[in-house]
Amino acid sequence: MKDTFIEEYKTKLALSEFILSSNKLSMGIKCSEFEKEFSIYQGRKDSILFNSGGSANLALLQSLKNLGRLKNNSKVGFSALTWSTNVMPIIQLGMEPIALDCDPKTLNVMSKNIIDVIDNLNLDAIFLTNVLGFTGDLDKIKEICDARNIILIEDNCEALGSIVSGKKSGNYGLASTFSFFVAHHMSTIEGGMVTTDDNDLEEMLRMVRSNGWDRNLNSDQKFKIRKTHNILSEFDSKYSFYDLGYNLRPTEITGFLGLNQLKYLNENIKKRNSNHLVLNSVVVDNTDLQSINYDHQDFLSPFAFPVVCKSAEIKNFYFNQFSGAGVEIRPMIAGNIQFQPFYKKYSKYSTSCPGADFLTSNSFYCGNYPGLSTSDLEIIKNCLKKY
Repeated sequence: MKDTFIEEYKTKLALSEFILSSNKLSMGIKCSEFEKEFSIYQGRKDSILFNSGGSANLALLQSLKNLGRLKNNSKVGFSALTWSTNVMPIIQLGMEPIALDCDPKTLNVMSKNIIDVIDNLNLDAIFLTNVLGFTGDLDKIKEICDARNIILIEDNCEALGSIVSGKKSGNYGLASTFSFFVAHHMSTIEGGMVTTDDNDLEEMLRMVRSNGWDRNLNSDQKFKIRKTHNILSEFDSKYSFYDLGYNLRPTEITGFLGLNQLKYLNENIKKRNSNHLVLNSVVVDNTDLQSINYDHQDFLSPFAFPVVCKSAEIKNFYFNQFSGAGVEIRPMIAGNIQFQPFYKKYSKYSTSCPGADFLTSNSFYCGNYPGLSTSDLEIIKNCLKKY
């Protein structure tokens, strides 16, 4: 990203005025307002704001464990093509990570990938990553999970605004996580969110976020939990801790920026989609490259532009074209995360993921964001051409 925010100057000016006029910058009313507005946007009952998307992932898995829905040694399937903070909490919380392969044509775990392995594995949960704005066939995956009593959760950090079968990505699982780090669809500098329609999970997420205490629960929730644990006074409740938690709280700056940037989100997504169509028009005419199939999606809200080459040699050629033109590129997320040093050190499980292996060896991505000018797009288009 060239800028941290959409409408950079206006946002920084408004933030400066907010900081100067605010009596409180620790988590408070602005965070609550952002949670409510984000719930409306996403179409979920509850949203719980965190200090990062990684924290949102950790808190979600910890909350499911606190509630007894996941346990030590629970088998959690995850997208092999993903980010570290999707997998590390599975390991850190004593559960067993099981990599699920991704289809190179969609970048994502598809229902077929799950069916291919599910009969040999008694999965307790599946944590999907919706990659770069693209998704798997989430409606079919949900049917599989529902039929087999598998908990489905989504990392929607890269797909805010994408739609599948009439429903927004992030709304298929029991809960979903979002990131508001710089270069995502909206930025609060750092920040993340969990959305859910499950009342018990919402309550536990708020406690996990704040040390395991009840300060951020509503009055009915406070009454219930204090009665259960025989906490008899308001004084005693101030330092009563009911379950395992962390300090993952955002600040009022996060809440303020979230409300500010949410105003520009639809415009931001529309421009990203438009950029994708411009760049993809070059890819479909280039026999060296593979265009990503998203026919099963009603709408694509891209995080970045993927470049999938048909061989490693071809990848090296386009890698050099992008680098030579001064266009910053990145690996396809973390590649097949089973190759990462931490995974080899801490996980005893390894599964065959040829699709993720192919993407690790043959692909990369470049930025796609509203600040790309017409000349910027022309430079990227030229990098994608076969010479």
